[in-house]
Amino acid sequence: MSNSNTTNFTNPSIFILVGIPGLEAAHVWISIPFSIMYVIAILGNFSILFIVKMEQSLHKPMYYFLCMLAITDLVLSTSTLPKMLSIFWLNSREIDFSACLTQMYFLHCFLVTESGIFVAMAFDRYVAICDPLRHSIILTNSMVAKIGLGMVLRGGMLVLPFILVARQWPYCRTNIIPHSYCEHMAVVKLACTEIHVSNYYSLSVVFCSLGLDQFFIAVSYTQILRAIFSLPTKDACLKTFGTCGSHLCAILAFYIPCLFSVLTYRFGKNMALHFHVLIASVYLLFPPMINPIIYGVRTKQIRDRLLRLFTHKGT
Repeated sequence: MSNSNTTNFTNPSIFILVGIPGLEAAHVWISIPFSIMYVIAILGNFSILFIVKMEQSLHKPMYYFLCMLAITDLVLSTSTLPKMLSIFWLNSREIDFSACLTQMYFLHCFLVTESGIFVAMAFDRYVAICDPLRHSIILTNSMVAKIGLGMVLRGGMLVLPFILVARQWPYCRTNIIPHSYCEHMAVVKLACTEIHVSNYYSLSVVFCSLGLDQFFIAVSYTQILRAIFSLPTKDACLKTFGTCGSHLCAILAFYIPCLFSVLTYRFGKNMALHFHVLIASVYLLFPPMINPIIYGVRTKQIRDRLLRLFTHKGT
């Protein structure tokens, strides 16, 4: 295997994932918090899906979008962490070329999709607070389904050019990826061709999807805050704003690590490589882990259902 790692080739059958470069000796220890985060993400998001399915009172647009978020988080974490753990535990670093591109596609597609779902949730809160009488008319079940499908299609269409171009490029330098998963820029840097077009396109996707999404979320919450501050009493303001608290926390948990990772990868040239890879790995696991906790703690209907579930089991 060592000879093939530096041999010239144009169509590699496999890539070699390093894991966390420079921290290979600590892989087993690093796997412990990663495993805990993954288990919490799996249990938490499946619990959200189960509770919304079983509780008839939660069959509303807000909770349908929450289910979409839970499914997206499950795909995001599952598309990367099992392979990471096989690297950390078993030193199983090989990944098929097609499997690498598939992982890259699902990863970036559902990152864009999750960002879009946050926009849909912000729109739901905007209509519920600013135009409550028309909420059930605007956000029907069919409209919610169309919005969810649109977000998935948007993510898939924006990310597909990454994969098509990466598949056609020749790779004649090395097949060693200094990363714990098939991150787009880590892969295309191995190509022995001009990659500036790919760099510009990836940046445009980041700013035109995540950037515009944040803009629409900011506009929605500007209108929401105006409506809240016009309420007659302080208690009414706090109660109304409380319905947005979970969503705001989830937005911050997603965008802050994501943007930090993107900015450090693009502009933090002096930072150690293992720091880049650790941040990029953690930000894929942190939102899927924290989102069900946020909604479980802050959303009364879900919290009450969870308490009833555990109380019944206890008796």
